[in-house]
Parts: sequence; C-alpha cells; structure tokens
Amino acid sequence: MAGEVSLDALPYFDQGYEEPGVREEAAALVDEETRRYRPTRNYLEYLPAVPEDAFLSPVLRAEYDRMMSRLPMELLSMKRYELPPPPAGQKNDLKAWADSINNSSAQLQHQATRIMNLEVMARFGANAYRVHNEFLQRMVEQEQRQLQSLRMQIQEINWQRKSEQTKAGAEIQQLESTWFALVSKNFEIERAIAELEGQIREATLYEEMQKRQQQEEGQEQEVQVEEEKQQDLEQEQSLEQEHEQTQEEIEEQEEEEQQGSEQRVEEQEQSDVQTNSLTMSDAVE
Repeated sequence: MAGEVSLDALPYFDQGYEEPGVREEAAALVDEETRRYRPTRNYLEYLPAVPEDAFLSPVLRAEYDRMMSRLPMELLSMKRYELPPPPAGQKNDLKAWADSINNSSAQLQHQATRIMNLEVMARFGANAYRVHNEFLQRMVEQEQRQLQSLRMQIQEINWQRKSEQTKAGAEIQQLESTWFALVSKNFEIERAIAELEGQIREATLYEEMQKRQQQEEGQEQEVQVEEEKQQDLEQEQSLEQEHEQTQEEIEEQEEEEQQGSEQRVEEQEQSDVQTNSLTMSDAVE
C-alpha cells in the first residue's frame, strides 16, 4: 500500500554510521534510486480529492477568481461616508432632498453607534480583554501541558524503541554468531562429506579394478582351462587316432596272419594231399 515504509535498520543499535565513506555511499544509493524513479504525472491520485472550496465564502471565492484572472482589486468605496447634496438638476425635487436627509441621518446614527461602542469598550473593554487574555493563557497552558504530554509520549516511544532495538540487536548478534557457527559446521560437514565421497570413490574404483582384475584373471583362467581342455581334447583325439591306427594295424596284422595261416593250412593240405597221393601211388605200384 502506498505510504507504508518498511525499515530494516536499528539506528539505536547499528554502528558505523560516522565512519568515512558511509554517508557518501548512502547518498550515492539515494541518487541511484532517484535516477531510476519515474514518478507519474499525478502521484497522489490514490488519495481522495481535496475539497478546496469547502471553507470558502462567496466573497472569498469571488476574490480567488479575481486573483486567478489577474484582475486589479477594486478600491475601497467611500461613497457611504459622503453627504452629497441633490444634483444640480434636482435642487427643487423633494424626493432627492429626502434621500439626502435619510443618508445624513444614517451617517449620523452610524457615528453615534461608533461613539457608543467606544464608550462601552472604554467601560467594559479592559475586563473583556482581561478575560480574553486569561482564556488565551489557559489555552496556552493547556497546549503546553498537551505538548509536554506529547513530548513525554515521544520520549517513552523512543525509550521503548531503543529498548526493543537493543534487545533485537543483541538477539540478532546471537543469531548471527549461531549462523556463523552453523555455517562453519556445515562447511566442515561438507568437507568431511567430500572427503568421504572421495574415499568412497577411491574404494569403489579400487573394487572395480579388483573386480576387473579378477574378471580378467578369471577370463585368463577360463581361457587357459579352455586351452587345456582343447589340448586334452586334441590329445584324446590324437590318442584315439593313434589307437585307431594301432587297431587297424593290429587288425591288418591279424588279417595277414589269418590269411598266412589259412594259406599255410591250404599249403599243408595241399602238401598232405600230394603226400597222400604219392603214398597211394606208391602203394599202387
């Protein structure tokens, strides 16, 4: 809302206002803000309109209009204090003479009234002025008492403000020291966390390296096992081939021996047949 100002200063507690450069810095801030401030054409438009002619009488309103129009002020008319005779052309006019006589009577009564007022003032004016002065004196005393009361209220407000600001300043100092301690503690915690995170990263990297090394060793072992298996398989295959070759050779030898034995048997049979035939032929002879 317009008109509200929020201050965050504690003038009864803050220090350093008299240090060199502070006033110049504050003036520079004010100048910088005034350069950025762009007031509207009517910056009081949120306020209600001022009733300028609320206390103006018709005479004052006419006088203000004359001054606004820059017209000269009319001179004081002294015609009512004059006793003019009838005009030259109305010397024998009874009505003109009656108007002159009435004007003279009115002037005479006005002067008589003024004399009576002066006599009454001379008789009672001193007491009236004395009473008026006493009334003014009582008004002055009442205003002075009211002024003294307001000054005491202002002093009490200032003392209360000073007490509140001193208390708030001490609390702010305590909170500020607590804040600094917590910030330092948070910094130490963050540093310890960073160190722990670094150690965790190093341990994680070391574990990953160990796992990778174990995996590589496992892979190497698996490769070696596979190679050994392959070598064993090749040896088994070579042994099987050798066994098959040996078996084939044995079978061939057995076949050859069997064929040789059969051939020998046949040859023996043939020789026996020949022998038998020879024996029979010999017997026949």
